[in-house]
Amino acid sequence: MGLTQQQIHAYRTEGFLSGIRVVDPAEAARYRRLFDELEAQEGRETARIGLLDRHFDQSFLWELATHPQILDTVESLIGPNILLLATHFFCKYGEEEKFVAWHQDVTYWGLEPPLAITTWYAIDDSDRENGCMRVLPGTHRGGIRRHGKADVPGNLLSINQEVPVTAEEESRAVDVPLRAGEMSLHDGALIHGSLPNRSQRRRCGLTLRYVPTSVRPVGVNSMGKTWNAVLVRGEDREQHFARP
Repeated sequence: MGLTQQQIHAYRTEGFLSGIRVVDPAEAARYRRLFDELEAQEGRETARIGLLDRHFDQSFLWELATHPQILDTVESLIGPNILLLATHFFCKYGEEEKFVAWHQDVTYWGLEPPLAITTWYAIDDSDRENGCMRVLPGTHRGGIRRHGKADVPGNLLSINQEVPVTAEEESRAVDVPLRAGEMSLHDGALIHGSLPNRSQRRRCGLTLRYVPTSVRPVGVNSMGKTWNAVLVRGEDREQHFARP
């Protein structure tokens, strides 16, 4: 089911939506078990931020990346021709000082135009205590800002990037709690981040990055690599991305 006009307006205005149910609790538990198996196989250090693009070898990730509820939602915002740019797990384990600094997704992605949607699927329940995502509503409408480097150790971002925000902006930060099996989605230019996990629970989320086929790659991404984009809905007449 796609988004309502009210939801689309809210997304355009605020830059994000949250609490969208993707799967029922039984399916959410199944996906959690499958991730638990992958985590046990790869180890915590890799599972924290090292599981990138595993939809190519993990069938449950491909199921999620192509789930009709997710793609219907994305289609409501960017149209029927959709590329999956990447998938990436972010895990924060209990009582450690790992955080995600304020940033905009598309800053170092090498895309023209810099148009992308990130969906954040909750493998685990995500709340303020265990470090749920936080957003600065409306900041996507201000364009891409210059990023620096985070001064505080523990930033989980790939190149330690951080965008400076004012005290007034930070005072308007909104938490984005999710139950397992729900998702949020945000504009690639929305400033967002997350605080450390202060609980004894894991907080794992799967980010799924989507772009319309009209977007072109004009450089390498923040990992210094090219994107292995895959068509997941519609047609790719432009063929801007080399096939993996």
